[in-house]
Amino acid sequence: MSEQEVARAAVVDGPGHAPSSEVPDGRRSRRNLFSGSVGRNIGLVVALVALCVVGYVTAGENFANVNNVLTILRLAAVLGVLSVGMTFVITGGGIDLSVGSVMGLATVWASTLATQTMAADTHWIVMVGVALAVGTVCGLINGVLVAYGKVVAFMATLAMMVGARGLAEMISNRQTQRVTEVDAFLEFFRADLLGVPVLVWMFAVVAVAGWFLLNRTTFGRRTVAVGGNPEAARLAGIKVKRHTMYLYGLVGLTTGIAAVMMLARTTAGSSTNGLFYELDVIAAVVVGGTLLAGGRGTIVGTVLGVLIFTTLTNVFTQNNMSTSAQAVAKGVIIVVAVLLQQRFASRARST
Repeated sequence: MSEQEVARAAVVDGPGHAPSSEVPDGRRSRRNLFSGSVGRNIGLVVALVALCVVGYVTAGENFANVNNVLTILRLAAVLGVLSVGMTFVITGGGIDLSVGSVMGLATVWASTLATQTMAADTHWIVMVGVALAVGTVCGLINGVLVAYGKVVAFMATLAMMVGARGLAEMISNRQTQRVTEVDAFLEFFRADLLGVPVLVWMFAVVAVAGWFLLNRTTFGRRTVAVGGNPEAARLAGIKVKRHTMYLYGLVGLTTGIAAVMMLARTTAGSSTNGLFYELDVIAAVVVGGTLLAGGRGTIVGTVLGVLIFTTLTNVFTQNNMSTSAQAVAKGVIIVVAVLLQQRFASRARST
């Protein structure tokens, strides 16, 4: 290689980097592969497999049997649907602390005697519609406050978290409302399809739809742009405020779907439904690889993050470990995930 070629390679690769011709193409491609989303997802799969091995070693057949696997998937379904919506909001540079409370409010509103009576007289889809409407409206209110009211997302959704929980308590009079008037609703959502619960199929459909929306549509590209640099997105012609409102409406919609699933799983609407779910949801999204600062999101990673957390909870339960130990373990996982995110972000900036 001549001196001119070496100088040209140094300019291209930047200071402190070896000339590109001295790094084999195969090694560079492998390094780029494992430092990107594929590498992160492989790491999550390895972590999930390791958890399953620990569960099998410590709990034996009680962990590995089909019924327990389906239990893990049922638990993951509700949390997963919420997490898919949260992935969009965080990717867009926001956050929503109200998803658990809004889900509780939606289950209460959809299970009131008036709603059940209307559903019994017409069709159980009325209960589904009420839950979806409550979730979407609450999400849009958050979006309007954040985008047009210029309220910090943390504070706007914190207010919704408190307000929605209080409204749910007022509507239900702090009583658990049983679904007793609409048997067809329970029969449909508690059924199995090809041996797999309908709730798990719903989670799969929402995850696939979320992946397609984020990775294959203009809406997804705009979400990444808004989260990465709102001002640059605005100069590029994206209506940032309106898009932000849509993002919160979307997480509200997924919250309504999760409320339907929770209502079917527990057969009851309660103001305590979804209590502290927002913490598990945000943790699963962050562990999955979505940047808290916005600008990067991954639905596949979110699904794996949800499965990791639900499997971890199941392993603790199988071994009769306390909820306090579970909380400590989740806290450690979140801290490690955030530290890894910072390391990857600083490495990306330096290259």
